[in-house]
Amino acid sequence: MACRTVVEAMSVEAVLIRNQPLRRLTRVEYDKLVAQGVFAEERVELVFGMVVAMSPIDPKHVQSTARLGKRLTTAIGDRALVICQSPLAATEDSEPEPDLYVTPLGDYWTEHASRAHLIVEVANTSLAYDRGEKALLYGSSEVEEYWIVDLVNGLVEVRRDRDAGTWRSVTTYRRGDTIHMLAFPM
Repeated sequence: MACRTVVEAMSVEAVLIRNQPLRRLTRVEYDKLVAQGVFAEERVELVFGMVVAMSPIDPKHVQSTARLGKRLTTAIGDRALVICQSPLAATEDSEPEPDLYVTPLGDYWTEHASRAHLIVEVANTSLAYDRGEKALLYGSSEVEEYWIVDLVNGLVEVRRDRDAGTWRSVTTYRRGDTIHMLAFPM
């Protein structure tokens, strides 16, 4: 009888598949599915081979992203591209969509950029994800530095000096502080 109660209490969302291999997607496979419109009505990204639902965007997130994008574009000028909420070909099994990234100038008509001077994630409800899985992903990719704009606490966490997926330097800035990119110290 106790076993039956446990089974009834379990939900689909709580199931963790153990002892079975998961079939992860490559970036190429994911891009084909996107091109076919499989995810047309969803906000998703590919992270470590898994299709991950993205958090909803609220007005604070929109305003923060727009204002920071404008400031970065003005400061950097024609030295690099500032790309907003678009895919980055981070690894063979990951194609996240950072809120902003600064990438070297190049021809990105046929494939997404795979390198970034800077990635910025604006976090309201996604703070744990941005500090955890996203930090690991960007630390494992061709990303020079990673900023998390923490809307909850009014902070910016700057991660630099990556080594095999980890960031050796994490500095916290408060509202009003000035932050300079490593690639383009203004």
